[in-house]
Amino acid sequence: MKRLHVHVSVDKLDPSIAFYSALFGAEPVVQKADYAKWLLDDPRVNFAISRKDDNATGLNHLGVQVETEEELTEVYERLGRANIDSQAESCARCCYAESEKHWAIDPTGIVWEAYRNMGSIAVYGDDRGQHVADVLTARAELVEAPAAKP
Repeated sequence: MKRLHVHVSVDKLDPSIAFYSALFGAEPVVQKADYAKWLLDDPRVNFAISRKDDNATGLNHLGVQVETEEELTEVYERLGRANIDSQAESCARCCYAESEKHWAIDPTGIVWEAYRNMGSIAVYGDDRGQHVADVLTARAELVEAPAAKP
């Protein structure tokens, strides 16, 4: 079963945790000094917040969390059939988890990930979402650039 994923960058973690805990009527299932995550069933969402000095506040990225390799392959194949460029990231280590991922960027520039968590890790890890978005944007600009006239 799939779950919508929303990741928001915040400037102050504690008041944000208090706000979202009140909004969702639940405490985070993961809480670290720079990160918190709620796994909700109503609505079915994986909602995460993080505080990183190098991230602007606001929407960090959106995603679709899946439970099986087959579901991840299904999402990846749908992107391919729609001619949407994506990039696989195997054994990704970010947000206190190790995951298999496929990154894509929507037409307005919002970063999306389709991913399957494989386990928890002790450190936040390297959030490659913005890097992958930059690569995908550069690829799209190359494809869309008008051909130079001789």
